[in-house]
Amino acid sequence: MEMTEEAVNNERLQAAARFKAFMIKNSTKTNLNLYDHLVRLLTKVMDERPENAVDVIEDMSRELKGSILPEKQDTLRDSPSSSAALLLAEQQKALFTRAAGDEGDHEEDLVESPLPNVAELAFFFEQAGVDLGREEMQRVFLALKQLVDAQCLLRCRFWGKILGTQGNYLVAEGEFREGEGEEEEGTEQTHEDEEREEEDKDETELVEAADPTPKSTYKPPPPVPKEENHTGVNKYTYFVCQEPGMPWVRLPMVTPTQITVARQIRRFFTGRLDAPVISYPPFPGNETNYLRAQIARISAGTHVSPLGFYQFGEDEGEDDGLRDSYEENPNFEGIHVNEMAESLNLWVHHIQHILTQGRCVWVNVTKKSADDVDEDAEEEEREEEPDELEPEVGPPLLTPVSEDAKMNDTPPWSSMISTNLIPQFSTAVLRSNLWPGSYAYASGRKFGNIYIGWGMKYIGEAYTPTILPPPQNEYPSGPEITEALDPSVEEEQALKAALEEQTAALDETEDLEDEEEDD
Repeated sequence: MEMTEEAVNNERLQAAARFKAFMIKNSTKTNLNLYDHLVRLLTKVMDERPENAVDVIEDMSRELKGSILPEKQDTLRDSPSSSAALLLAEQQKALFTRAAGDEGDHEEDLVESPLPNVAELAFFFEQAGVDLGREEMQRVFLALKQLVDAQCLLRCRFWGKILGTQGNYLVAEGEFREGEGEEEEGTEQTHEDEEREEEDKDETELVEAADPTPKSTYKPPPPVPKEENHTGVNKYTYFVCQEPGMPWVRLPMVTPTQITVARQIRRFFTGRLDAPVISYPPFPGNETNYLRAQIARISAGTHVSPLGFYQFGEDEGEDDGLRDSYEENPNFEGIHVNEMAESLNLWVHHIQHILTQGRCVWVNVTKKSADDVDEDAEEEEREEEPDELEPEVGPPLLTPVSEDAKMNDTPPWSSMISTNLIPQFSTAVLRSNLWPGSYAYASGRKFGNIYIGWGMKYIGEAYTPTILPPPQNEYPSGPEITEALDPSVEEEQALKAALEEQTAALDETEDLEDEEEDD
């Protein structure tokens, strides 16, 4: 019995339905079905139309299946790397945890702690419109606590923040207890270094003996010695870190040469302490030393306090220009805010002025000790010794800021009141125009200083780099090396005749002298 065409079509439809029902069954492993996968695969082939589709269809099928599967099935992928913000958060997490031994602190320890009240400092500067934000100041507060716990500091305070192109520096100013925190000199040489230098010196002498080379007659000026620890520009010790929670790095002592060169160059900080300082004149050190030099300059020029807050000790009999210490006045009762904002005579510098020499106390570098002077060269040095230099003296401590010099008709300071709406709760604010970013406040018996800026001084004009010196002469000019025109034949003959006449006259003179001796 032959099947009709309608029956054949019905059978085919039933077979297709059974086949589709088989294809749409979900897999027990991936929860996918073959029907949907083939539809997506063919759609992708039609959209992309790759060459040699039959050769790459397996890879396309595997890629399509991998993109659909949930992430929990993808165990072969690399775990994503931690971001910088996550790493910083992990470091700052330690700021908010207390050590095991901190739970039993006594009240006496808290009173004697050198930890500064950064919250109070932030409150007053926030009234003046100068602030890093409450969250960052709180983290700075906790970071200073870590520093105080790790170092034996007598005093500590938040100095400020110096901005950089790749990172910033949070700066803390500290003062060690007497006899602690002494910095070791890094200029000591080992026995191996001395032997190596002696060998190099012997080789150099042998080479010069075989082929003598001209020696330079230039004598560099004598180096200016740096000031000792706890004195002058090295009175305080400074620590820096890029972010709260990162380790604090102690900055080295600053030298007069570094301060002198820092005054002649202008350079932004990078935020990397080991970055080289490429400049002219060449800076002796890297960014660590340059940062320390700029901190010393900013502190000497902008750290001020109300008149009468500090006073000189009664036991000191030195001149005002040579005083380097002071003490807090217990009888200071504060100055009214309006008076502080109107008169610059009521603000004084309490950090020593840095002289042109790069020190706070002038030293005569031309004088040599008896050990350094040879007996044979004493007379020569006395003849060449110049007149005695006049000591350089800067403004004494506690000098009013009204005596500061202007910079191209720009006043060095600007004063104001934090608010005129509620004057009874206002504070006096002093802003430095020579070091933008430096501020000071005064309210009753309280005052503070802070710096938030790029570490660049205002010069009032376009910066012009230092001009290179002229090249040194290769040899001294004289008649024996001076070029001249060749003489003509007539001039040569005339010169020859003159020389013959001169020779004949000398011979006659000698003959006459011989005859007189014989007689």
